[in-house]
Amino acid sequence: MPISKLVTHRATRLARSLLVLLLAAASSGVGAQESLSAALDNYLRLQTQGLPGKASYSIGRLDQHAQEAPCSAYEPFLPQGSRLWGRTTIGVRCLAPEAWTIYVPVQIRISGSYLVTARQLNRGQVISAADVFAQQGDLGSLPASIVTDPAQAIGKTVKNGVAAGQPLRNDLLTAPLAVQQGQSVKLQSKGAGFSVSNEGKALNNASDGEIVRVSTASGQVVSGVARPGGIVEVSY
Repeated sequence: MPISKLVTHRATRLARSLLVLLLAAASSGVGAQESLSAALDNYLRLQTQGLPGKASYSIGRLDQHAQEAPCSAYEPFLPQGSRLWGRTTIGVRCLAPEAWTIYVPVQIRISGSYLVTARQLNRGQVISAADVFAQQGDLGSLPASIVTDPAQAIGKTVKNGVAAGQPLRNDLLTAPLAVQQGQSVKLQSKGAGFSVSNEGKALNNASDGEIVRVSTASGQVVSGVARPGGIVEVSY
């Protein structure tokens, strides 16, 4: 074979080899790129891990144009006002090569136990273990404030009457008062390298962890965190 034809033949073979390598690399890149549905699935799987009970979810129909649009990086997010509970909406942003956003309907089901009232509960009643019982169901179909642990309810006071057989919600309950208005309290002031105790009088009611204003013997008014036993913690 003449030298010129041999060089041309080898050049052609080299070009073909390079083309095959480039196509393989492109194919590998497409395969490695996360799809829209995979991005949603990964986001929901991670975000629902901390929910009470066993969570499952189903993703609604995806926009065909969004699925076909080129995107190298998806960013799922929870829109303002939405929640990872029951029927909800998840947003997805495409970050590159062009920025766009879509919203996808999602159904989140949570299989777990929740508390139901065993009898009529009256306003001001302190809940005991005999007043509630656990029931299995889909928490995703109930309000997010549903009580799932007896410790969240026992010892708390009913704000308004609740009929028997009703799911119990945290927003229907109030924690017992740690400090009552007019009560003599013990102020515990803490700071860098010091701790001081003082006496005072509470100016408002407060449950454990809530802010209470206290008038001291000198007439000064300070604010602190109410704790059981008539203690108010003041930090500086």
